[in-house]
Amino acid sequence: MERIDADDLTALVAGLFRARGAQETEARDVATSLVGANLTGHDSHGVVRVPKYLSWIDEGTLRLGRDLEIVNDGGVFVVADGGHGMGQTLGRRIVDLGVARARAHGVAITALRRSGHIGRIGEWAERAAAQGLVSIHCVNVSGSVLVAPFGAREKRFSTAPFAVGIPGAGDGKTGVPPLILDFATSLVAEGKVLNAFKGGKALPHDCIIAPDGALSDRPVDFYGAGVDASQPGAAKNAAGALVAMGLHKGSGLAFMMEMLGGALTGGGTCGPQSKLVANGMLSIFLDPARLDPGNDFHAEVARFTDWVRAAQPRPGMGPVQAPGDTERTLRDRHLREGIPLPPEVIGALRTLAGRVV
Repeated sequence: MERIDADDLTALVAGLFRARGAQETEARDVATSLVGANLTGHDSHGVVRVPKYLSWIDEGTLRLGRDLEIVNDGGVFVVADGGHGMGQTLGRRIVDLGVARARAHGVAITALRRSGHIGRIGEWAERAAAQGLVSIHCVNVSGSVLVAPFGAREKRFSTAPFAVGIPGAGDGKTGVPPLILDFATSLVAEGKVLNAFKGGKALPHDCIIAPDGALSDRPVDFYGAGVDASQPGAAKNAAGALVAMGLHKGSGLAFMMEMLGGALTGGGTCGPQSKLVANGMLSIFLDPARLDPGNDFHAEVARFTDWVRAAQPRPGMGPVQAPGDTERTLRDRHLREGIPLPPEVIGALRTLAGRVV
């Protein structure tokens, strides 16, 4: 692994998107989000995706400079179409819109459809939590059938992520930081398989279903023998499938993410009729101060969080953590020491940069 400074990596990635025609703000936003995923240890949604993003831009299936098109505005709810624009740009705008509406009404619902890859969903929960709001995010990926339902060997779901954010106590009442839960409903995200394929962290046991139906932890059993996983369409045309997390429970949750993030937003589910890869995201924003002004929400969050963390760990296990603790620890370490990247990943970025100098 090579360690690279976060600011240097952000500048490198932003330069690649500017070279493809992105304006400075959009290039910087996308780069910051991707590097932010690496900072928090979510390498699957980090800079490993840059070559794929660039190829999608070249193909015209991922479009620069797009803004939200408001399809339906009911005040407390908004439906917006992203026109296959950059998900990191659209994600910022839809979350900021949801935050503003929740400030006005106490609660808000936003439905984003046809967004380009929207990145690490926890970033959007963090963004709302920084404004003092609780948020819930249900996401699907139309055109990206990767995950087998429980008991099946054939793909039917996207990785269908789910995230929840609880704000920290920025008013000084407690010292509890934001609580952020963010996970794919597959046992691993496809990006983690891609990262492992490129020499990154090994995959957990039995997270892949090989074409013959056997369980595996080898990326080649997902993508297929002789396939270059970095090429466009490698995941979409994968020979194998990803395993849903949590047996039948995770499979059921993935099903409902398709209903909420895909069907309800109008972006569509990930079935065979889907062509372009696009995210749908249904988000709910809640203002604790408006919802129950007589209840000391922050103090209750702090009491429960401290009690959970105080649980005695099992032998061989580390301290009990709350959602978001690991990401904060990794972010601090990576900011100090640099972000570790496999040689193939940083080498590919430098090769791309060399072509545009």
